[in-house]
Amino acid sequence: MSTQAPTFTQPLQSVVALEGSAATFEAQVSGNPVPEVSWFRDGQVLSAAALPGAQISFSDGRAVLMIPAVTAAHSGRFSVRATNGAGQATSTAELLVTVETAPPNFIQRLQSMTVRQGSQVRLDVRVAGIPTPVVKFYREGAEIQSSADFQIVQEGDLYSLLIAEAFPEDSGTYSVNASNSSGRATSTAELLVQGKTVAVPAKKTKTIMSTSSQMTVDSHFQSSSMMEMRVEGGVVTQTLAHKTPPRVPPKPTSTSKSPTPPSLAARVAGGRHQSPSPVRHVKAPTPAPVR
Repeated sequence: MSTQAPTFTQPLQSVVALEGSAATFEAQVSGNPVPEVSWFRDGQVLSAAALPGAQISFSDGRAVLMIPAVTAAHSGRFSVRATNGAGQATSTAELLVTVETAPPNFIQRLQSMTVRQGSQVRLDVRVAGIPTPVVKFYREGAEIQSSADFQIVQEGDLYSLLIAEAFPEDSGTYSVNASNSSGRATSTAELLVQGKTVAVPAKKTKTIMSTSSQMTVDSHFQSSSMMEMRVEGGVVTQTLAHKTPPRVPPKPTSTSKSPTPPSLAARVAGGRHQSPSPVRHVKAPTPAPVR
């Protein structure tokens, strides 16, 4: 495996501590080979004599410095340095010791949101308080532990919950609880993750062309439809029509038979004009001669 210079994946964060309380600095570092870690205060290497009671640990890339009971004299700039054969890296933060106290206060509260499945989600809050509040994220009342899927990060007074890829089952009520020796505060919001939608194909019309005819057929016709075909100028058009019930001829209103239609001879005769009767000319008898 190739070597890698040290990198702080989570740097130190400044701390405001109440006099007499504990103050803790934490940092996460990676590198290959595993780096060696050293702590400094105002540029000087920390030693047991310079900081009595301080506890220093380094395990699984997590470097921690804890001062059990701080005083005003502990205020200053603290640094952690990680070194290996490939290089080195340094992270620095401030420690402020005060006699004043202030309960946690959300400068920026959680915001409800709606996202699509597969989206990355970031839930942010900003919290102030003296001493520095302890901040925890919850979903439906269960505390969220930082992991590959749900990462909790801090940058000064900004605390964030990162969801690498959201799924519908991640929907629910999320809350942040900030607490210190002076009090507690909570912020709540809703997250809705919508599943992917399936598009419904639009209705299409299929046209079949040939050299001598054209036919248009609706591809989404019902089996009960009727089909009408017309031939116009060499074009065959097939039209689908809704099926209608057959017509029933009305029943006669009475049982009497209708009059018999006139015969053909009568119709022909009725259409002729009668000419007047012919005049017969009768020859009168010839009178006998007088003798």
